Amino acid sequence: MHWRDKYLVILLSTVVAVLVWSAVRPHDFLTWILEVFPALAGIAILVPTRKRFPLTPLLYTLIALHMIILSVGGHYTYALVPIGDWVRDWLGLERNHYDRLGHFTQGFVPAMIARELFLRLDVVAKRGWLNYLIGSVCLAISAVYELIEWAAALIMGQSSDSFLGTQGDVWDTQSDMFLCLIGAIAALSLLPTWHNKQLRELAD
Repeated sequence: MHWRDKYLVILLSTVVAVLVWSAVRPHDFLTWILEVFPALAGIAILVPTRKRFPLTPLLYTLIALHMIILSVGGHYTYALVPIGDWVRDWLGLERNHYDRLGHFTQGFVPAMIARELFLRLDVVAKRGWLNYLIGSVCLAISAVYELIEWAAALIMGQSSDSFLGTQGDVWDTQSDMFLCLIGAIAALSLLPTWHNKQLRELAD
């Protein structure tokens, strides 16, 4: 077995283990379903396509980390994740900021997914437009997620509070989208050299 295949098995096993843990007596089962659905959908897409259209190890790693963040948030609800409480108490903050990590990651990881797909499928003819279009895609994803939260609030009423996780912040939607943008910018600033190297190795 090639080392990449072994690495993918380790990543998948880790993600599945965390998902199973998160499904055991979650704080709110409906919230758990809503939060981990993207991770379940990702596994359903990535496992069958790993041979036909393999991704770079970097991208698989980022996706796995994002799935773990979603699973932890789904188990506790984002407002009640213990590590967020510890950071809140340690720094004297007013709220649990674990959801901010989730929305930062919502920009960071999709930015690299979009970058890999855009480059490998020759979606963007002029490279000068690449980062702008990737940032736009990430903001669009964030906006769609906020619309889903809005729809959930309308349909579920107060029972949607755990899913929304606003914690009384009237600017929560705007903060979430801003952090998504910051995450995308961070990924596109820090990872392209490493990503390009792995893209060349994958092509070879």
